[in-house]
Amino acid sequence: MTAGIRQLAAGNSKKLKPVLCALCAMLLAFCVSASAQQPKKLSRIGYLSASDPARESTRAEGIRLALRERGYIEGHNIAIEYRYTQGKVDRSSLLAAELVRLKVDIIMVATPRLIRATMNATKTIPIVMMGSGTDPVVAGLIESLARPGGNVTGLTLLSEELGGKRMELLKEAVPKLSRVAVFYETGAPGTVVEVKEALPVAARALGLTLLPWEVRAANDFDRVFAALNEERPDGLYVPSGPLFRDNRKRLVDFALQSRLPSVYNNRAAAEVGGLMSYGADPADNYLRVAYFVDKILKGAKPSDLPVEQPTKFELVINLKTAKQIGVIIPQKILARADRVLK
Repeated sequence: MTAGIRQLAAGNSKKLKPVLCALCAMLLAFCVSASAQQPKKLSRIGYLSASDPARESTRAEGIRLALRERGYIEGHNIAIEYRYTQGKVDRSSLLAAELVRLKVDIIMVATPRLIRATMNATKTIPIVMMGSGTDPVVAGLIESLARPGGNVTGLTLLSEELGGKRMELLKEAVPKLSRVAVFYETGAPGTVVEVKEALPVAARALGLTLLPWEVRAANDFDRVFAALNEERPDGLYVPSGPLFRDNRKRLVDFALQSRLPSVYNNRAAAEVGGLMSYGADPADNYLRVAYFVDKILKGAKPSDLPVEQPTKFELVINLKTAKQIGVIIPQKILARADRVLK
């Protein structure tokens, strides 16, 4: 009896085996199909700029590509909400609040004014600084670089600390330099600190006389340019700040027409005709912004992510401009340049 049952079971097992395999295959295919049909999480990222789409395009595209390298593809697993104040200060709080209402997962922002507006709009949504020239601790944006606290982290470009180095490089490039005109924007605290505190120390060490000129708005430039044509300085120093960034080409054109050797904090100025620039490598900055976004989207808290300072810097010299304004750049400076534009 027992032997018969065993034979029957063995026989049925052989018949059932193909059926069971087919059922397993069907179930597996169903699970895979169901998984594929489930929508992937779409993270929403706010991008708040003090400029306009055209002027912001280089940085926006650089960060977008850096995010792509980390697997974040716009329209696939992330959506980026771009907002631009276009130089209108009164739109800062309005646009920051708009991004908060959209319930974005992160807000990327650059200038201290916009960072402050975003901090006022939200205490919970992570804010990633894309690289401000202002010391974020002194500005009260974070508690410390190592432990930022709150909901803000990211990059600081330390533009003020680099001011002395820029002035030194300009002096080395133009040894006869004596009197240097320096612009500063009253609405950008970092610029004021740079011009009022950092640069005078460097100027004294280099035997230079600074001629500071206050600029409050874009319509001040014509007045200042006319005064400088009367003053006849030997060089021009343009610091960081949204007003100067948004009017970069205008400043460069003035320096060219006045045959003034000029130095800037960003290579974009040298690329459009400025004599030279020295500052943090923007490509590396884009990668670091993507790093912070990646960490936060994976669960890290901004308060636990140390604010980073730049580690890569670049000196860019425009030889075409040097020839146009009658300046011969010493070979030792050219040899130190990371890029020489001809």
